[in-house]
Amino acid sequence: MIKRVLLGLLAGLLLLAAALVVNALRQGSRQVVVPALAPLAVDADRVAESMAIAVRAKTVSGLLDPVGVAAEFDKLHAHLASRYPLVHATLRKEIVGAHSLLYSWPGSDPQAQAIALLAHQDVVPVAPGTEALWKQPPFAGVVEGGVVWGRGTLDNKSNLITQMEAVESLLQAGFKPRRTIYLIAGHDEEVGGQRGAVAIAELLRQRGVRLDFVLDEGLAVTEGILPGVDQPLALIGLAEKGSVSLRLAAQAAPGHSSMPPGPGQSAIGMLSAALARLDQHPMPGGIKGVAAAMFAVVAPELPFGQRLAMSNLWLLRPVVENMLSKGAATNAMMRTTTAMTVLNAGMKDNVLPGRAEAVVNFRILPGDTVESVAAHVRRVIADERIEVQPVGVAFEASSVSSATAPAFGLVERTIREVFPDSMVAPSLMLAASDARHFQAVADQTYRFMPIRFKSEDLPRVHGTDERIAAAQLADMVRFYHRLLQQAAQ
Repeated sequence: MIKRVLLGLLAGLLLLAAALVVNALRQGSRQVVVPALAPLAVDADRVAESMAIAVRAKTVSGLLDPVGVAAEFDKLHAHLASRYPLVHATLRKEIVGAHSLLYSWPGSDPQAQAIALLAHQDVVPVAPGTEALWKQPPFAGVVEGGVVWGRGTLDNKSNLITQMEAVESLLQAGFKPRRTIYLIAGHDEEVGGQRGAVAIAELLRQRGVRLDFVLDEGLAVTEGILPGVDQPLALIGLAEKGSVSLRLAAQAAPGHSSMPPGPGQSAIGMLSAALARLDQHPMPGGIKGVAAAMFAVVAPELPFGQRLAMSNLWLLRPVVENMLSKGAATNAMMRTTTAMTVLNAGMKDNVLPGRAEAVVNFRILPGDTVESVAAHVRRVIADERIEVQPVGVAFEASSVSSATAPAFGLVERTIREVFPDSMVAPSLMLAASDARHFQAVADQTYRFMPIRFKSEDLPRVHGTDERIAAAQLADMVRFYHRLLQQAAQ
């Protein structure tokens, strides 16, 4: 009897293993096959020079000197007008909200839905005291060794310059779009985009403009970012996370440190316990939504062991989700994240503070909301003594655009043509962009920057030694040139 049971179990296990293997093997590649495309001839040195001049315009968001800032934006605008004469002779240029740019290139078919390419002119400041750490001054616009150094080269003047280069090249070739093309460059993206992108989106709405799609900065052609993926992986953001910061505060009677209250009764003790509970109980998450879409596309390209696991989530989901939650990037893909960012309490080592405060920032996954985050915090803390109040500006996660829409296929195909060694997958952008402000006027909003990006490049965004290679700029021009060729015909 025992032998029969063991044989039955063995047979069951073999059948299960066979089912897992077959299910993994039948998941074929989902990559679009495109004919080889001869690379567009691009004068990379010329593009690098234009990029360097743009860097020298110190268009820093949030500076307290409005006159000085205005002069820097004027400097950038003058450069664009000088370097791209056909763009400025052919497209209609409007300035919105003081410095944001809206260029309109009318199409021959007024019934065809327009498209929009986004960039932004503003940059973040250099952290005080770090200027000397830069190999080249952050606003000198130095070109050295085939690289343009300076603030804004990655985020995000490179989009602006290469889009201009692509349109100027198309105009030189006599290209006439069938549908209207908008080039939109906000001036305050780094501080929320209210006077720039928000105002432009509202202007388009008032004019009755309906966009087929918007393409903004975001994800890139990544290398070495996702474990197990050796091939370059181009990620197109279908959505971006929202954000809310909550201030947690505890109050207690102040006093001398020689006579502390019992455990968990001091302001710091109460707050610490609340923070510890939050840290140990993150918001629920998992492989769903955009994350599921991404892994479904990536799975067939993985080494067999990982492919086996990702192709059989019906059985192995808990194991896979536990593994992915250990990586910062993959964990952030799957859930609303909890980040403790500010902590304040006490002023002297022998005085019990009467109040302790902390700020916790949550990046909200599509499907969660500001309200559901606050409810989760109160439920997990389970302590009415802790005040929970929003602080700063909160915004919901964006809507999720389609990975099966023709517009997505257009971006996907263009990536495969310009970066033929890469595979393409939908993904989620963890930061914020101006794209979310166009949801009301666009059928789809996508986030992709046509640049090769390695893990060592990540600290340079908003960090020290921001830079971009002339070869990368040339690839960006090729991408936008090809995208507009196909999208507007």
